Amino acid sequence: MKGIILAGGRGTRLYPMTKAISKQLLPIYDKPLIYYPLSVLLLASIRDILIIADPNFINLYKELLGDGHEIGVNMEYCVQDSPRGLADAFILGEEFIGKDKVCLILGDNVFFGPDLTEILLKAKKRESGATIFGYLVNNPSEFGVVEFDSNNRVLSIEEKPQFPKSNYAVPGLYFYDNSVVEIAKHIKPSFRGEIEITSVNNEYLRRGQLNVELFERGMAWLDTGTPSGLYKAGAFVKTVQEMQGFYVSCIEEIAWRRGFIDTNQLLKLGNGMKQTEYGQYLISLAKGC
Repeated sequence: MKGIILAGGRGTRLYPMTKAISKQLLPIYDKPLIYYPLSVLLLASIRDILIIADPNFINLYKELLGDGHEIGVNMEYCVQDSPRGLADAFILGEEFIGKDKVCLILGDNVFFGPDLTEILLKAKKRESGATIFGYLVNNPSEFGVVEFDSNNRVLSIEEKPQFPKSNYAVPGLYFYDNSVVEIAKHIKPSFRGEIEITSVNNEYLRRGQLNVELFERGMAWLDTGTPSGLYKAGAFVKTVQEMQGFYVSCIEEIAWRRGFIDTNQLLKLGNGMKQTEYGQYLISLAKGC
Protein backbone atom coordinates (compact mmCIF):
# COMPACT_ATOMS: atom_id res chain seq x y z
CA MET A 1 0.00 0.00 0.00
CA LYS A 2 1.14 3.53 -0.82
CA GLY A 3 0.58 6.56 1.39
CA ILE A 4 -0.16 10.16 0.43
CA ILE A 5 0.04 13.19 2.69
CA LEU A 6 -1.85 16.15 1.25
CA ALA A 7 -0.06 19.22 2.58
CA GLY A 8 -1.36 21.82 0.12
CA GLY A 9 -3.67 24.73 0.72
CA ARG A 10 -2.88 28.26 1.83
CA GLY A 11 -3.75 27.98 5.52
CA THR A 12 -5.59 31.29 5.34
CA ARG A 13 -7.41 30.66 8.63
CA LEU A 14 -4.02 30.87 10.32
CA TYR A 15 -2.90 34.18 8.83
CA PRO A 16 -0.55 35.91 9.52
CA MET A 17 1.29 32.79 10.75
CA THR A 18 1.03 31.09 7.36
CA LYS A 19 1.60 34.04 5.04
CA ALA A 20 5.21 32.94 4.50
CA ILE A 21 5.22 29.27 5.51
CA SER A 22 3.13 26.16 4.99
CA LYS A 23 0.74 25.30 7.80
CA GLN A 24 2.10 21.76 8.01
CA LEU A 25 5.55 23.10 8.87
CA LEU A 26 4.31 24.97 11.94
CA PRO A 27 5.21 23.36 15.28
CA ILE A 28 2.85 21.28 17.34
CA TYR A 29 4.78 21.52 20.61
CA ASP A 30 8.19 20.02 19.77
CA LYS A 31 7.86 18.78 16.20
CA PRO A 32 6.49 19.97 12.84
CA LEU A 33 2.80 19.38 12.24
CA ILE A 34 3.53 17.09 9.27
CA TYR A 35 5.23 14.60 11.61
CA TYR A 36 1.81 13.71 13.01
CA PRO A 37 0.15 12.45 9.79
CA LEU A 38 3.47 10.92 8.74
CA SER A 39 3.52 8.94 11.99
CA VAL A 40 0.07 7.54 11.17
CA LEU A 41 1.34 6.13 7.88
CA LEU A 42 4.36 4.65 9.64
CA LEU A 43 2.13 3.03 12.27
CA ALA A 44 0.26 1.39 9.39
CA SER A 45 3.65 0.10 8.12
CA ILE A 46 3.34 2.15 4.94
CA ARG A 47 6.83 2.88 3.64
CA ASP A 48 6.22 4.43 0.20
CA ILE A 49 4.97 7.96 0.85
CA LEU A 50 4.13 10.90 -1.42
CA ILE A 51 3.90 14.43 -0.06
CA ILE A 52 1.79 16.82 -2.13
CA ALA A 53 2.47 20.47 -1.36
CA ASP A 54 2.26 24.03 -2.62
CA PRO A 55 5.10 24.85 -5.06
CA ASN A 56 6.30 27.66 -2.77
CA PHE A 57 7.03 25.21 0.03
CA ILE A 58 7.87 21.89 -1.60
CA ASN A 59 11.62 22.40 -1.17
CA LEU A 60 11.15 23.00 2.56
CA TYR A 61 9.55 19.56 2.90
CA LYS A 62 12.40 18.03 0.95
CA GLU A 63 14.89 19.70 3.29
CA LEU A 64 12.99 18.49 6.34
CA LEU A 65 12.41 14.88 5.31
CA GLY A 66 14.73 14.20 2.38
CA ASP A 67 14.20 10.94 0.53
CA GLY A 68 13.18 9.18 3.74
CA HIS A 69 16.14 6.81 3.89
CA GLU A 70 17.13 8.02 7.39
CA ILE A 71 13.94 6.47 8.78
CA GLY A 72 13.85 3.55 6.34
CA VAL A 73 11.14 4.77 3.99
CA ASN A 74 10.84 6.05 0.43
CA MET A 75 9.68 9.68 0.32
CA GLU A 76 8.56 11.32 -2.91
CA TYR A 77 7.17 14.78 -3.62
CA CYS A 78 4.61 16.35 -5.92
CA VAL A 79 3.46 19.93 -6.49
CA GLN A 80 -0.18 20.99 -6.35
CA ASP A 81 -0.30 24.34 -8.14
CA SER A 82 -3.69 25.30 -6.73
CA PRO A 83 -6.15 23.68 -4.33
CA ARG A 84 -8.46 21.52 -6.45
CA GLY A 85 -10.01 19.39 -3.73
CA LEU A 86 -8.80 16.45 -1.68
CA ALA A 87 -9.51 13.88 -4.36
CA ASP A 88 -7.08 15.67 -6.68
CA ALA A 89 -4.38 13.84 -4.70
CA PHE A 90 -5.22 10.61 -6.55
CA ILE A 91 -4.94 12.26 -9.95
CA LEU A 92 -1.65 13.96 -9.10
CA GLY A 93 -0.39 10.76 -7.50
CA GLU A 94 -1.53 8.34 -10.22
CA GLU A 95 1.97 7.35 -11.31
CA PHE A 96 3.12 7.04 -7.71
CA ILE A 97 0.15 4.85 -6.76
CA GLY A 98 0.59 2.56 -9.74
CA LYS A 99 -1.42 -0.62 -9.22
CA ASP A 100 -1.38 -0.48 -5.42
CA LYS A 101 -3.93 0.41 -2.78
CA VAL A 102 -3.52 3.83 -1.19
CA CYS A 103 -4.04 5.62 2.09
CA LEU A 104 -4.65 9.38 2.02
CA ILE A 105 -4.18 11.50 5.12
CA LEU A 106 -4.49 15.26 5.38
CA GLY A 107 -1.33 17.03 6.46
CA ASP A 108 -3.01 18.90 9.31
CA ASN A 109 -4.62 15.91 11.03
CA VAL A 110 -3.42 14.75 14.45
CA PHE A 111 -4.56 11.35 15.76
CA PHE A 112 -3.69 9.78 19.08
CA GLY A 113 -5.11 6.79 20.89
CA PRO A 114 -4.29 3.36 22.32
CA ASP A 115 -6.05 1.38 19.55
CA LEU A 116 -4.86 3.49 16.63
CA THR A 117 -2.37 0.97 15.22
CA GLU A 118 -4.87 -1.88 15.35
CA ILE A 119 -7.51 0.23 13.58
CA LEU A 120 -5.07 1.28 10.87
CA LEU A 121 -3.84 -2.25 10.18
CA LYS A 122 -7.42 -3.54 9.96
CA ALA A 123 -8.27 -0.92 7.34
CA LYS A 124 -5.05 -1.58 5.45
CA LYS A 125 -5.77 -5.31 5.30
CA ARG A 126 -8.97 -4.88 3.27
CA GLU A 127 -8.23 -5.88 -0.31
CA SER A 128 -11.14 -4.07 -1.96
CA GLY A 129 -13.38 -1.11 -1.42
CA ALA A 130 -12.84 1.93 0.76
CA THR A 131 -12.57 2.52 4.49
CA ILE A 132 -13.39 5.82 6.16
CA PHE A 133 -13.70 6.68 9.84
CA GLY A 134 -16.28 8.22 12.11
CA TYR A 135 -15.43 10.46 15.04
CA LEU A 136 -18.05 11.72 17.50
CA VAL A 137 -18.22 15.54 17.59
CA ASN A 138 -20.49 18.21 19.04
CA ASN A 139 -20.48 20.33 15.88
CA PRO A 140 -21.07 17.91 12.96
CA SER A 141 -22.30 20.66 10.62
CA GLU A 142 -18.70 21.82 10.26
CA PHE A 143 -17.57 18.50 8.79
CA GLY A 144 -18.44 15.74 6.39
CA VAL A 145 -20.97 13.60 8.27
CA VAL A 146 -21.51 9.86 7.97
CA GLU A 147 -24.80 8.14 8.72
CA PHE A 148 -24.75 4.40 9.32
CA ASP A 149 -26.98 1.60 10.56
CA SER A 150 -26.58 -0.62 13.64
CA ASN A 151 -24.11 -2.84 11.74
CA ASN A 152 -21.91 0.14 10.81
CA ARG A 153 -23.04 -0.02 7.19
CA VAL A 154 -22.92 3.44 5.69
CA LEU A 155 -26.28 4.90 4.68
CA SER A 156 -25.20 8.36 3.59
CA ILE A 157 -22.37 10.90 3.64
CA GLU A 158 -23.05 14.62 3.50
CA GLU A 159 -20.60 17.51 3.35
CA LYS A 160 -21.25 20.08 6.12
CA PRO A 161 -25.02 19.47 6.27
CA GLN A 162 -27.33 22.01 7.84
CA PHE A 163 -29.25 19.18 9.52
CA PRO A 164 -26.77 16.37 10.26
CA LYS A 165 -28.08 12.81 10.35
CA SER A 166 -25.52 11.82 12.97
CA ASN A 167 -22.82 13.33 15.16
CA TYR A 168 -20.05 11.37 13.48
CA ALA A 169 -17.64 13.48 11.47
CA VAL A 170 -15.37 11.97 8.83
CA PRO A 171 -11.71 12.72 9.72
CA GLY A 172 -9.08 13.29 7.05
CA LEU A 173 -7.89 9.70 6.84
CA TYR A 174 -9.01 7.38 4.03
CA PHE A 175 -8.06 3.91 2.73
CA TYR A 176 -8.88 2.94 -0.87
CA ASP A 177 -8.33 0.19 -3.35
CA ASN A 178 -6.72 1.03 -6.69
CA SER A 179 -9.98 1.96 -8.40
CA VAL A 180 -9.93 5.28 -6.54
CA VAL A 181 -7.72 6.76 -9.26
CA GLU A 182 -10.28 6.25 -12.02
CA ILE A 183 -13.11 7.27 -9.71
CA ALA A 184 -11.36 10.56 -8.92
CA LYS A 185 -10.81 11.25 -12.62
CA HIS A 186 -14.54 11.07 -13.29
CA ILE A 187 -15.73 13.19 -10.37
CA LYS A 188 -17.35 16.42 -11.50
CA PRO A 189 -16.06 19.47 -9.62
CA SER A 190 -18.42 20.86 -7.00
CA PHE A 191 -19.79 24.40 -6.95
CA ARG A 192 -16.51 25.34 -5.25
CA GLY A 193 -14.62 24.06 -8.28
CA GLU A 194 -13.08 21.23 -6.26
CA ILE A 195 -12.96 17.46 -6.67
CA GLU A 196 -14.58 16.53 -3.39
CA ILE A 197 -13.51 13.50 -1.38
CA THR A 198 -17.15 13.09 -0.33
CA SER A 199 -18.02 12.46 -3.99
CA VAL A 200 -15.39 9.71 -4.12
CA ASN A 201 -16.78 8.15 -0.96
CA ASN A 202 -20.32 8.35 -2.28
CA GLU A 203 -19.26 6.48 -5.42
CA TYR A 204 -17.88 3.68 -3.24
CA LEU A 205 -21.14 3.79 -1.29
CA ARG A 206 -23.12 3.47 -4.54
CA ARG A 207 -21.04 0.39 -5.37
CA GLY A 208 -21.66 -1.11 -1.93
CA GLN A 209 -17.95 -0.99 -1.14
CA LEU A 210 -17.70 1.67 1.58
CA ASN A 211 -16.76 0.66 5.12
CA VAL A 212 -16.76 2.84 8.23
CA GLU A 213 -14.69 2.29 11.36
CA LEU A 214 -15.68 4.24 14.46
CA PHE A 215 -13.11 5.88 16.69
CA GLU A 216 -14.22 5.06 20.19
CA ARG A 217 -13.76 6.98 23.44
CA GLY A 218 -10.11 7.57 24.23
CA MET A 219 -9.16 8.35 20.64
CA ALA A 220 -8.15 11.95 19.99
CA TRP A 221 -8.57 13.70 16.65
CA LEU A 222 -7.27 17.22 17.02
CA ASP A 223 -8.20 20.24 14.93
CA THR A 224 -5.20 22.36 13.93
CA GLY A 225 -6.91 24.69 11.50
CA THR A 226 -7.13 27.70 13.81
CA PRO A 227 -4.70 29.41 16.20
CA SER A 228 -6.72 28.08 19.11
CA GLY A 229 -6.62 24.57 17.64
CA LEU A 230 -2.85 24.75 17.18
CA TYR A 231 -2.39 25.87 20.77
CA LYS A 232 -4.65 23.15 22.16
CA ALA A 233 -2.98 20.44 20.09
CA GLY A 234 0.45 21.54 21.31
CA ALA A 235 -0.73 21.61 24.91
CA PHE A 236 -2.22 18.12 24.50
CA VAL A 237 1.04 16.68 23.15
CA LYS A 238 3.06 18.39 25.86
CA THR A 239 0.81 17.03 28.60
CA VAL A 240 0.87 13.45 27.30
CA GLN A 241 4.64 13.42 26.86
CA GLU A 242 5.36 14.89 30.27
CA MET A 243 2.89 12.67 32.13
CA GLN A 244 3.59 9.38 30.38
CA GLY A 245 7.24 9.75 29.44
CA PHE A 246 7.00 8.72 25.80
CA TYR A 247 6.79 10.93 22.74
CA VAL A 248 3.71 11.38 20.57
CA SER A 249 4.24 10.88 16.81
CA CYS A 250 8.00 10.45 17.06
CA ILE A 251 8.72 9.23 13.53
CA GLU A 252 12.20 7.96 14.37
CA GLU A 253 10.92 5.83 17.24
CA ILE A 254 8.09 4.39 15.16
CA ALA A 255 10.49 3.55 12.32
CA TRP A 256 12.75 1.79 14.82
CA ARG A 257 9.96 -0.16 16.51
CA ARG A 258 8.61 -1.17 13.09
CA GLY A 259 12.04 -2.48 12.12
CA PHE A 260 12.54 0.07 9.33
CA ILE A 261 15.85 1.14 10.95
CA ASP A 262 18.17 -0.54 13.43
CA THR A 263 19.33 0.67 16.84
CA ASN A 264 22.56 2.10 15.46
CA GLN A 265 20.62 4.31 13.07
CA LEU A 266 18.30 5.42 15.87
CA LEU A 267 21.32 6.38 17.96
CA LYS A 268 22.82 8.26 15.01
CA LEU A 269 19.60 10.24 14.56
CA GLY A 270 19.52 11.01 18.27
CA ASN A 271 23.14 12.17 18.31
CA GLY A 272 22.34 14.53 15.45
CA MET A 273 19.94 16.33 17.80
CA LYS A 274 21.61 15.58 21.13
CA GLN A 275 21.40 19.20 22.28
CA THR A 276 17.59 18.86 22.39
CA GLU A 277 15.22 16.88 24.61
CA TYR A 278 13.94 15.21 21.44
CA GLY A 279 17.41 13.96 20.55
CA GLN A 280 18.07 12.82 24.12
CA TYR A 281 14.83 10.83 23.99
CA LEU A 282 16.03 8.96 20.88
CA ILE A 283 19.40 8.29 22.52
CA SER A 284 17.69 6.92 25.63
CA LEU A 285 15.60 4.56 23.51
CA ALA A 286 18.68 3.29 21.68
CA LYS A 287 20.72 2.79 24.84
CA GLY A 288 17.86 1.29 26.80
CA CYS A 289 17.02 -1.54 24.44
